[in-house]
Amino acid sequence: MAALSGKRVLVLNAGSSSLKASVLDIHSGGRVPSNSRPVAATQAEWGSDATRVTDRRATVEQALDELWRRGVAPESIELAGHRVVHGGTRFREPTLVDEAVLADIEEISELAPLHNAVALDTIRAQRALLPTVPAMACFDTAFHATLSEQAFVYPLPWAWYEDWGIRRFGFHGLSVAWSVRRAAEMLGRPAHELSLIVAHLGSGCSVTAVQSGQSVSTSMGLTPLEGLTMGTRSGSVDPGILLQVQRHHGMSADQLAQVLDHESGLLGISGLSGEMTVLSDAAARGDARARLAIDIFVRRAAAGIAVGATSLARVDALIFTGGIGEHAAAVRAAIVERLAPLGLAPLAPTVGSGEGLLSTRDAQIAVLRVHAREDIVIAEAAARL
Repeated sequence: MAALSGKRVLVLNAGSSSLKASVLDIHSGGRVPSNSRPVAATQAEWGSDATRVTDRRATVEQALDELWRRGVAPESIELAGHRVVHGGTRFREPTLVDEAVLADIEEISELAPLHNAVALDTIRAQRALLPTVPAMACFDTAFHATLSEQAFVYPLPWAWYEDWGIRRFGFHGLSVAWSVRRAAEMLGRPAHELSLIVAHLGSGCSVTAVQSGQSVSTSMGLTPLEGLTMGTRSGSVDPGILLQVQRHHGMSADQLAQVLDHESGLLGISGLSGEMTVLSDAAARGDARARLAIDIFVRRAAAGIAVGATSLARVDALIFTGGIGEHAAAVRAAIVERLAPLGLAPLAPTVGSGEGLLSTRDAQIAVLRVHAREDIVIAEAAARL
């Protein structure tokens, strides 16, 4: 093992469905090897909607206590890195946290209501519980700072963009950055030579087209609501629907936000759950709406991947990551089957759980499974700061 550079980083990844806590040692050169395991790690499940957890500080405290029980000395932690979903136009690099930074993150929280508020509570809890440990925020939107105007400007009145700042931001950037790094390693080619599509499928879902290591197209927009069907989020819908229910069914903006963020997606269609594992079991038992929810999810994920392909000169590899992307083999296979017109060969619906190549070695477009390791991206960013 390479000599340690003397940095031990606590990573708190507050997602929309779980809090992942891990401790990593930074090796020489400020890197964490791709195959390295955390010194210790734990995960607290928040279900499909973290905003419904009322005492998030208690969750952070429990996660830290579990890390201490697993042999990590609190005094060994030198830095804490946090995932923050929305950084707006200000935060395009990892940033040390102070009260002004917290205020700025809070100001744009309405653009990511399922995420930023949860991240803020997590950061504040960590600063209170470990007051001598500096906190750093790492932003999912930062990876998409390379989007061109044609990719981030909406076909709306220009003043909405120029005066109000309404534009596409894109999310899951930390996951995409890791997927690009791992794809380069798996394919034995430098990232700047690759044209990739990253499908992050979990409670939240997105597709990002990456050319030469840079984001050129992504499915999520101003907020993490746009794009694919998700666990409890609608993804893209006809804006006229929203006008219709406001005009004729008396729904307020707050009521719409509740429905679109918390009561739609897989949950809304099935009436049962936003969790793919639950729906897969129900569909196998003959539940028609669970089957329909999965089929709609597959159809829209494939469509999002096809759209992403139009932004690339070619497609070298399709990468599946995230909870569904990594573990739902039948869903993965169904998505790839729909992409046959793009030249993707069929996948076996049952494949092991390890990382690596899912397609045959001679496939025109490689299909890869990558385990999400945002913790390494965050830890390395913290060490650089």
